[in-house]
Amino acid sequence: MKIDQKNYRAKKMMLWFAMISMSMTFAGLTSSYVVSSRRDDWINNFDLPIEFLVSAILILCSSLTIHAAKRFMLKGDNFKQLVFLWSTIFIAILFLIFQFIGFSKIIDMGYYFTGPESSITTSFIYVLVLIHMLHFIAGIITLIVVTYNSHSKVYNNQNKIGFELATIFWHFLDFLWIYLYVFVVAIN
Repeated sequence: MKIDQKNYRAKKMMLWFAMISMSMTFAGLTSSYVVSSRRDDWINNFDLPIEFLVSAILILCSSLTIHAAKRFMLKGDNFKQLVFLWSTIFIAILFLIFQFIGFSKIIDMGYYFTGPESSITTSFIYVLVLIHMLHFIAGIITLIVVTYNSHSKVYNNQNKIGFELATIFWHFLDFLWIYLYVFVVAIN
């Protein structure tokens, strides 16, 4: 087995371990959410602001654009690859904007993360979304690095590991947000 192939497999395995670890974190948090939803002070029928649904749609679109960017990278079409990478970054920024608008609407409804105006329900929502946003920011940094490398024409059929790992991580973040959104909507 060539050293490059071993390196590729090792990096891919490290990414999978990291994503499994992140999944376990969110599994624990969502389990706590379910258990806590039986508390007397739990707010039943809490409706998430529509901005979180818009975020879910945006993140699905970003999965499509990064997939297209990868396809064009494999075809050797650097221009289209960059167009779709920049589109993914733009959509990711829109995602973050809608997350902050959604949070501001929760605050406008009178619910805060901590303090007398907070509730266990909204505190859980804040924690779930903020932890996802931290991972999402790591994803955006990854996208920026991949886009920079794409401008330098680093990626091709022989050198694609960075691009592939970034794509896998981005799809994971997208899936994670969809899971969290559907979970919170279904439990309330």
